[in-house]
Amino acid sequence: MAPTARPTVAQPMSPHLQIYRWTWTMAMSVFHRVTGTALYGGTALVAIWLVALASGPVAYSYVAGFFGSLIGRLILFVYTWILMHHMLGGLRHLAWDFGIGFDREKRLAMSRLTLIGSTALTIVIWAVALLVR
Repeated sequence: MAPTARPTVAQPMSPHLQIYRWTWTMAMSVFHRVTGTALYGGTALVAIWLVALASGPVAYSYVAGFFGSLIGRLILFVYTWILMHHMLGGLRHLAWDFGIGFDREKRLAMSRLTLIGSTALTIVIWAVALLVR
């Protein structure tokens, strides 16, 4: 028996992003993915610092000089925020894995706290680092 041809049925199209109204949860999901990707760059910075540290005082002085410059400190500040934001986003996802925070109010609050908390933690970390210095 030869296989019979299936009738062609029009498949529904998936809605495009322009149809959806952006929500905090959607935005924080995108930020979580972006920060996860950006952590690769930050890991490279840590590796560069460690290689310079192991290479001796001359190599380390170049890297320390760069990280001590205005642009270097800005990069480290942004990296700190990326790390804190991704960590808090991961904790939010962990709570969801346990079935916590799925109702509308908690979802919104957790999404906002991810952004607010990561900013606050970054400022506190840098304030402490500058005070101890």
